[in-house]
Amino acid sequence: MTARDIDAILPEALRQGFEEDGFTVVRGLFGPAETERLCAEFAALLAAGPVPGHFAPRPADPDPLRRCPRVMQPHEFNAVAREFLLDVRLRAVLEVLFGEEVLAAQSMFYFKPPGARGQALHQDNFYLRVEPGTCVAAWLACEPIDRDNGGLEVVPGTHRMDLFCPERADEGLSFAREYVPPPPGLVPVPVDLAPGDVLFFNGSLVHGSGPNRSADRFRRSFIGHYVGRSAERIGAYYRTLGMSGERVPLAHSEGAGPCGTEFVPHGSATSDR
Repeated sequence: MTARDIDAILPEALRQGFEEDGFTVVRGLFGPAETERLCAEFAALLAAGPVPGHFAPRPADPDPLRRCPRVMQPHEFNAVAREFLLDVRLRAVLEVLFGEEVLAAQSMFYFKPPGARGQALHQDNFYLRVEPGTCVAAWLACEPIDRDNGGLEVVPGTHRMDLFCPERADEGLSFAREYVPPPPGLVPVPVDLAPGDVLFFNGSLVHGSGPNRSADRFRRSFIGHYVGRSAERIGAYYRTLGMSGERVPLAHSEGAGPCGTEFVPHGSATSDR
């Protein structure tokens, strides 16, 4: 990809927005056929049933998020997910944002069906524990996403702050336990997305989402997390890859874990992850 191509994808205004606010949106980075293909792939995965260690749908569960759970690290067993995680367009944008070569650390797919809880405000690097530096998320919308169906909110400026010690989230609104209140003087800003738009944001940026309050709309999205090549440590859960697909192991940092510590279902004897 040439410098002209990169400038067309990520003009200077978007680069400056990322530096100033901690996030930027590249509109239409993926085409309609691509997002439809991605959604169809994960619909087939959901219909096929569990993949041990990655997701375990429970069709009879009353909780929408247990009927249609998020898929963790799908690139490790699915070629389409791997293709999207390592896409050359994402690589081009991320290398500009990081100012160096990047490594892929994680992929996730969220179905977020109608009635599903959101994820309380949090910081991604609280989980990845990238050292030195932080991670960057690339959050691909697979369909129209807004506040009604549980779209993301971000708190601009928090990317310049340290990691906060989370409070306990409201279990009725969030599937994850951690909640970071907006710092004084800062407020969450909604980010509406169309299919194919990609939201890039800093790993220290406070962000989250509310419940999907729509009657019949999913909020499907594919998320990749990336780190700069100069990173030395990351949580053991994250098995970093070069953007050509080769394994590039990093030393392990402490205190890390999967993104979002889920509440235990009522009546379950298992412990939170």
